[in-house]
Amino acid sequence: MVCLYIGITDQDWFDALSAAPPDEVNFWQPSGNRMFRALRPGELFLFKLHAPRNVIAGGGVFSHASLAPLSMAWSAFESKNGVASLDDMRRRIADYRRDASLLDPRQDPVIGCRVLTQPFFWPEELWLPIPTTFSLQTQQGRGYDTEDGDGRALWEAVVERIAVAAQTSAPEATTLPRYGAPALVRPRLGQGAFRLAVTDSYERRCAVSGERTLPILDAAHIHPFADGGAHELGNGLLLRTDIHRLFDLGYVTVSEDRRFEVSRRLKADFDNGRHYYDLHGQSLRSPRRGATTPSAEALLWHREHRYRG
Repeated sequence: MVCLYIGITDQDWFDALSAAPPDEVNFWQPSGNRMFRALRPGELFLFKLHAPRNVIAGGGVFSHASLAPLSMAWSAFESKNGVASLDDMRRRIADYRRDASLLDPRQDPVIGCRVLTQPFFWPEELWLPIPTTFSLQTQQGRGYDTEDGDGRALWEAVVERIAVAAQTSAPEATTLPRYGAPALVRPRLGQGAFRLAVTDSYERRCAVSGERTLPILDAAHIHPFADGGAHELGNGLLLRTDIHRLFDLGYVTVSEDRRFEVSRRLKADFDNGRHYYDLHGQSLRSPRRGATTPSAEALLWHREHRYRG
């Protein structure tokens, strides 16, 4: 069974992103008190424009949901949040919540993040009428099951429009099977989606030290993206900022049996590093149950191509 979700979007958000569609977007909610659970990764999240238009104008592949502080949402996605600046995003949150205290930059409100990859924004001639069963009184959105009539019709209409858009303009970032039963689409994570997913996978704790201070935790690529590594959970570790830096430089690594290793070069090069040698041999913290564990292949690449021994 495959589901779709129709979310109600702010017109300014849609216009800002449709002007130059990015590889991923954060469909954020100003309130951060409820986790989004209506979709699985690979199902479609569709954008419904506000009244009086009341049409579906695009969508994306659902990747990940999180409750994250504003600072993290901005640093992960920046303008892919559909706003021009952090100050602008802060103002909108304060307006939606009707809470002027949130304008204070020392405040870091938690917001709802729905991360979508391969977003698509249709030209107006392809906009899709909403199903008659979608109530105009709905505040946030509604899910549909493709095994029922409205859900299947919605899926088929989306597939058709994506195919048309690919023929009349630049190819769509999202491709769906033109025929056959509805199927999940594999999300292609961008940098922001990777960062949020890795951070949540490790329950916001450093995989080595157990540090939980979020501003100094980094989603590290085991095999760097610049060297051919992918934005995939198996290629990620959540590391404290200083450990991340040493990992990238090759002064530390992870052994075949998932233990933290510190190179003898750290002391040789800097005559220091006692704190890190105290962590030497410590077992790597596992991600939460059901989450993707670090790839043995990626860890081997790091030991062979980065670690100084």
